[in-house]
Amino acid sequence: MSSAETYSVVFMDVLAPAVQKVIRSVFRAPFEIRFASNYDDAHQLELCRSADFLVPGWAQLTRGMLEAARQVRLVHKWGIGVDRIDIAAAQELGIPVAITAGSNAGPVAELAIALMLAVYRRLYYVNREMRAGKWPKSEMRETCFQLHGKTIGLVGFGNIGRKLARRLAGFEPAAILYFDQNRAAPDVERALGARYVDLAELLASSDIVSLHAPYNDSTRHLIDGAAIKRMKKGAILINTARGELVDEEALNEALQRGHLMGAGLDAFDPEPPDPSNPLLQLDQVVVTPHAGGGVFDNVAPVANHVLKNLESFVRGEALAAQDMIVRNDRSKQ
Repeated sequence: MSSAETYSVVFMDVLAPAVQKVIRSVFRAPFEIRFASNYDDAHQLELCRSADFLVPGWAQLTRGMLEAARQVRLVHKWGIGVDRIDIAAAQELGIPVAITAGSNAGPVAELAIALMLAVYRRLYYVNREMRAGKWPKSEMRETCFQLHGKTIGLVGFGNIGRKLARRLAGFEPAAILYFDQNRAAPDVERALGARYVDLAELLASSDIVSLHAPYNDSTRHLIDGAAIKRMKKGAILINTARGELVDEEALNEALQRGHLMGAGLDAFDPEPPDPSNPLLQLDQVVVTPHAGGGVFDNVAPVANHVLKNLESFVRGEALAAQDMIVRNDRSKQ
């Protein structure tokens, strides 16, 4: 790393001033940072042309944007999901792509629990009723439930799923089940009190189904009408992963007819959802704006994660295997 050389790092998302201030406090020379002011195509394209490093979060990186990013050395995702980045194009163009593996796992796990509690205790409905001058205490007693003693099924058992299992233990559930393409080691299962089952058994056995799988071609509408029919009557669905995992029309139908008790949704397809989306009209649905990792006291840790990876990259050092999605390096081609 030459002391005279500087690198332009572009954060592609529109971030609050307080968040920008924290990120600026973390980064240091030789990195000069710039933040997007909007998501307009022309502005985002101009950012791509001027950057040595691109840091998208929710912002999309298309093939055309990557083709315009002639001097970009590395794309570093803020978070873990890369479904809004054209990975095939990055591979073809020789642009490496990295993530901050595990960086948002704790906050997302906490939001999943918050959504479980909010649905079970009908917080959206009760909060609205009380602000209208009502006192629905007796109604709550006959329609609310506790996490204690419930069977909770986790679809996906990576960093987030495992953090969630550890946090759920304090609620003393009847069981924690999980399904993942890669089964965890026996010692991990024992330590987290989680039992591996196939997806069909998880859906049929769980009082709460919580989604933590990545989005790709094989997981689109993983929870479709057929999957929802397999779920227990009165179960609830939590989605803090990707909206594309759920067939929203099928979910709405199951909620309307009472097969499912409720849902807690932090992800939609598309995002943001159309205001006319029928799920937004249901009292038994609690929603948040895909903000599972969006907590202020996690900004500095994630920024440090990105910074350390960029420093390692410019020194020619290998990044941690779990952080690398595309290993190409166009500078060596």
